[in-house]
Amino acid sequence: MRIVEGLRAGENRLTKHMAFWDSVWARGLLPPVEDAAEHTKLWWAAAVLMAAGGGWRGRRAAGAGIAGMAMAQVLSNWVAKQLVERRRPPKEWFPHEDVEDRPDSSSFPSGHTAAAVAFTTAVAPTWPWAGAACAVPTALVAIERVHSGAHYPSDVAAGAVIGVAAAAVVRAAPRLLLRHLE
Repeated sequence: MRIVEGLRAGENRLTKHMAFWDSVWARGLLPPVEDAAEHTKLWWAAAVLMAAGGGWRGRRAAGAGIAGMAMAQVLSNWVAKQLVERRRPPKEWFPHEDVEDRPDSSSFPSGHTAAAVAFTTAVAPTWPWAGAACAVPTALVAIERVHSGAHYPSDVAAGAVIGVAAAAVVRAAPRLLLRHLE
């Protein structure tokens, strides 16, 4: 029981620390990242760019990314959020206005992070350069979700795990289907 309480206290301290992170970099970069990640716009735009400019590899990577993102959305928003009810971090912890614009759904897990990680993880094996390029905004989305007051760090970590799992399922599905059809 003490271990759980200690973990919770540590997570609360980290959340508050990230909330008060007030640098020019954070103020200038994180709000646009949040806007771009809303409704997965950032990842759809990345997929369009990959498909339009990357030839067969870009189209294949874009398709894998979109499929991974879709799977992550289902797993995080339609399954996990229905199973785990967790309140968002208290608004009092956040000194900025971003905290006013948060969803009403369960805090656990971060669907934005799940989608971002799934997209990037599904793209990387097909087109490593594009996967590396997507990793930067993926990390920024994860940071932003805590900084804005939408999630605790463990929500973001769970979203990342769901994203990796979703990408793995999408990457394995064709092989599994072929094996089943033989």
